[in-house]
Amino acid sequence: MKNLSRRHFLGQASCGAIGCSTLLSSLVNLKAINAASMDASESDDDYKALVCIFQAGGNDSFNMLMPRSGVPYQEYARTRSNLAIESEAMLSIDPIGGDGRDFGIHPAMGAVQQLFDAQKLSFISNVGTLIRPVNKGEVYDSRNVPLGLYSHSDQIQQWQTGLPHERSAIGWGGKVADLIRDMNSNDKISMNVSLSGTNVFQTGNETVEFTINPYGGSIGIDGYEKENMYDVFNIERTVAIDNMIDREYDDMFKQTYVDVIRKSRDGDLEFKAALEGATAINTEFSDNYISQSFRMIARTISARAALGMKRQIFFVTFGGWDHHDEILENQFGMLSVLSNALGEFQQSLQELRVEDCVTTFSISEFGRTLTSNGNGTDHAWGGNVMVMGGPVNGGRIFGDYPSIALDTSLELGDGTLIPTLSTDQYFAELALWFGISPNELRTLFPNIGNFYQPGDARLPIGFLNL
Repeated sequence: MKNLSRRHFLGQASCGAIGCSTLLSSLVNLKAINAASMDASESDDDYKALVCIFQAGGNDSFNMLMPRSGVPYQEYARTRSNLAIESEAMLSIDPIGGDGRDFGIHPAMGAVQQLFDAQKLSFISNVGTLIRPVNKGEVYDSRNVPLGLYSHSDQIQQWQTGLPHERSAIGWGGKVADLIRDMNSNDKISMNVSLSGTNVFQTGNETVEFTINPYGGSIGIDGYEKENMYDVFNIERTVAIDNMIDREYDDMFKQTYVDVIRKSRDGDLEFKAALEGATAINTEFSDNYISQSFRMIARTISARAALGMKRQIFFVTFGGWDHHDEILENQFGMLSVLSNALGEFQQSLQELRVEDCVTTFSISEFGRTLTSNGNGTDHAWGGNVMVMGGPVNGGRIFGDYPSIALDTSLELGDGTLIPTLSTDQYFAELALWFGISPNELRTLFPNIGNFYQPGDARLPIGFLNL
């Protein structure tokens, strides 16, 4: 009953109205959490940040990274038909260690091309949710495939939890924060900072996101205005709020709720003060929600010392990728926004001299069909993602980029591709870089042993420098 009530209070308090961190200590699994925290934190006390950009809706990523010439392009053009991009319009890239195929990226992604050429960004090809490696004949046994394979809600959840075999409201980013939260000295502001409100990815058993917005930073308590104390009405309202949340209550439920609100208030004030005193950023960001979200992340990173942060996980949702119609026009505009925002963000990290401390990675709930439905594409499975940052082995395509022809060993119909890399491998490598012990990978990703043996000298994929 105690845990249920506590989660109810935290759930009510953690949404966009007042971003906060989990502020009540728990004895549940404390020894295990402390042991994992010590394992990670004693050996590595430098700053690291993970930045997750979620392309909600299902990005058509085989028009983001494409074969550009020869037979591979001919297969691509034949399969994609009226959705194929002319090879001359693609932006050419020359992957390090390539297999001889010529690749291009979407013509709207000029900044990404520059990042790739500068070896600050790589692609990971044909990745998706998997319980175990599966072939074409095995996918019709429901035990072998993720729950709700083509469902938005299920696949969004699975990319954010790392649990393709079950439904859960606890995300792998939240569980990571549970394990190593003692690396940060600040208990008022969560390790997990969201630019997109409450989300599954950053929700742990003991962790909730601290919500900020791209333009104003910390959201705080509505009506609480310490900065406007010259106004008598603000004084009265703010003092009244302080009086309510600074007192002690005999009722356990009231006290639990008030503790959350008080720590949220204190965290809000501390965050605003830290941001005001942070290093100014000269990099110019575009005037749109995504670029401004990345700008706020950069500003937050610049305030890391004042905030007492050694580890941070950021989350940004970029919605609208469910292009069943008008895909060529819509994707051009959206990929342009994303590409420019990534370029601006990486430039700001370089300006702050922290580009070697930050790894940015993209997720989307599924790829889309290679075939056209007339003017768009439908829900599919495997797709391509991007990873960016100083720690990234840049200028490469990791994984096996598949043939875009139909009726191959990976193609299930309408150009739906079976993934050849699992999200477990993708996320496990990010977690290892972030400081999670190999011993904890099975706690985070129960199916990881089907793809990678934790403790192996090799990395699950190899896209990061550890």
